[in-house]
Amino acid sequence: MFTANSIRNVCLLGHSGSGKSALAESLLYMTGAIDRIGKNADGNTVSDYDPEEIRRNISISTSLIPLTYKNMKINLLDTPGGFDFSGAVMEALRAADAAIIVCSAKDGITVGFEKAWKYCEERNMPCFIYISKVDEENADYNVTFNALRERYGNRIAPVVVPIWDDNHKVTGIIDVLNKRAFEMQNLKRVEIPVPEGKESVITEFNDALKESVAETSDEFMDKFFGGEDFTYAEMIKGLHTGVVTRTLFPVLCGSGVTCLGSLMLMDHILDLFPNPVEGNYHKATTADGKTEEFVVSPGGVPAAYVFKTVSDQYGKYSYIKVLSGTINSDTTLVNARTGETEKLGRLYTMCGKKATEVKELSCGDIGAIGKMDKVKTGDTLCDPRKVVSLKGIPYAEPCYAMAIAPKVKGQDEKVAAGLNRLNDEDPSFTMYSNPETKQLVISGAGDQQLDVLVAKLKSRFGVDAVLSPAKVAYRERIKKKVEAHGRHKKQTGGSGQFGDVWVRFEPQEEQDDLIFAEEVFGGSVPKNFYPAVEKGLREAVQKGPLAGYPMVNMKATLYDGSYHPVDSNEMAFKMAAILAFKEAMPNAAPTLLEPIGALAVTVPDSYMGDIIGDLNKRRGRVMGMNPAGDGNTVVEAEVPMAEMSSYAIDLRAMTQARGSFTLKFERYEEVPKANQAKIIADAKAEE
Repeated sequence: MFTANSIRNVCLLGHSGSGKSALAESLLYMTGAIDRIGKNADGNTVSDYDPEEIRRNISISTSLIPLTYKNMKINLLDTPGGFDFSGAVMEALRAADAAIIVCSAKDGITVGFEKAWKYCEERNMPCFIYISKVDEENADYNVTFNALRERYGNRIAPVVVPIWDDNHKVTGIIDVLNKRAFEMQNLKRVEIPVPEGKESVITEFNDALKESVAETSDEFMDKFFGGEDFTYAEMIKGLHTGVVTRTLFPVLCGSGVTCLGSLMLMDHILDLFPNPVEGNYHKATTADGKTEEFVVSPGGVPAAYVFKTVSDQYGKYSYIKVLSGTINSDTTLVNARTGETEKLGRLYTMCGKKATEVKELSCGDIGAIGKMDKVKTGDTLCDPRKVVSLKGIPYAEPCYAMAIAPKVKGQDEKVAAGLNRLNDEDPSFTMYSNPETKQLVISGAGDQQLDVLVAKLKSRFGVDAVLSPAKVAYRERIKKKVEAHGRHKKQTGGSGQFGDVWVRFEPQEEQDDLIFAEEVFGGSVPKNFYPAVEKGLREAVQKGPLAGYPMVNMKATLYDGSYHPVDSNEMAFKMAAILAFKEAMPNAAPTLLEPIGALAVTVPDSYMGDIIGDLNKRRGRVMGMNPAGDGNTVVEAEVPMAEMSSYAIDLRAMTQARGSFTLKFERYEEVPKANQAKIIADAKAEE
């Protein structure tokens, strides 16, 4: 069992295709955990084991990769780089104490890199930058490094730099701190002499590191200006402080294919990254609603946080990070969310899909509990003596909605049940049944995420489903006051039916729902039939005259009529009211209303023109523009919801995924006449 001091919890962040999974494979190989390096293209990496990951050659969820190196444990959390799967990144960030942002030497600073940097910045999380693929064709370490320096300044500190030959091909790396050089020979690290001409470069970078170390304490500053050299231990201590306080961001490099730089990366992880006790403090809510700091404590009462759930063909596992004390399979903890006592099941360490049973997990360690059916992602499991709830995972609000339905009629329940199971595993998507449109709507980050959900429904639950655009919930209303007569008379021998009403219909702004009133004089319609008239009208307004959408903002007043002492009954007056409604509507200037959303788009200033132009095409009205810092502006607008179904994908394309938005329903407005005909025609076609 590893103690908190000997554990490092690190997540790999970066753009899709930057080389995160390849890096994880190389670290596994160099620590002897695997005897062959897998490739994404071959579908045999440890990280990407889900059938959908193998089929698509991308990561779609976070994988846990434990590494044992120099009698210490590194829990590596390999995250997906695709923006549709950012929910998995949020989960990993919740469990990690530090991050490595992977940046390809072929692509430089990408949007994925920028997002990863922002995630770390928001969480005050220490991080390294790892420049990958340095030995591949068209790679340029210098261009990438200089771009980093230009953007983030002297805090960017190279601790590992490449060696290249006369043909600009990378052949090895230099450890700047120790002034040693290495190359890979048949996946084995071999020390080589420092190449001629590199000494001055090493000295320059080494001096820069000493200057950074000097800035971490007054003692070191005095020593530095006194002309004294730092010992190796002092260098490590100073660099560690700089990393933890985020005044220093070490830059390393290497290749996941040849394992170049992999051992050196792990050395720096152990030396410079914080252990779980040194990591960020957690905010916790007590049983009485007070907020307090939760300090990670090896000697405290047991507590663990569930940051991820896997429920697939391999079983159900609740991934946890132990934040206090030690837990074992006999430990009984309270779920702070439900208040229920949970006896823990078997404990495991996970390596991709491989589960290895362990007797206990110590403070700071990451593992999994099997078959905890009532436990969900975001739950805090605590000792009964100290029940606290830690802050949940900040999933982004879903912004891309589609309707989902089974291909075969009658399997709606199977679709809903399957999605509920998948939601346990991926809480970043939402679903709801829209009673108006009679559709089951799922919302996520983008089309790729929803496509994966449909594929998993088929592979895991055997139900074929299709996605289609979610219908817009239009409304109808009248603009003119009209009066109409409705008479229902039926005589077929025996008792007949007779109902006769005069109803005034007029627009109103007091409320959306129908307002019913009566002004009957002289008993022309007996009072006991008023409820039947109202019932008939309320039924009628559910389907408007234009396209069958519900009618709003209308007042109906019963003011006259007649009855038959024998044949009149409630059903007859209900039918008469419906007939009066149908008679009145064509003459009441009916019109369509559409939902209008309040849109807030955050984009870099350079994309402002494209955004405004696009909003105009969507019939949007720009209400204001406010600076948001970091060269971004928030554009506030009102836009018809009907024009926004694909906005998540379109905005991503317009801004290279740098833009984000929120959209909330604001009110209903009349649809322009030019657009009404198509909506009405589409509604008629569906009948």
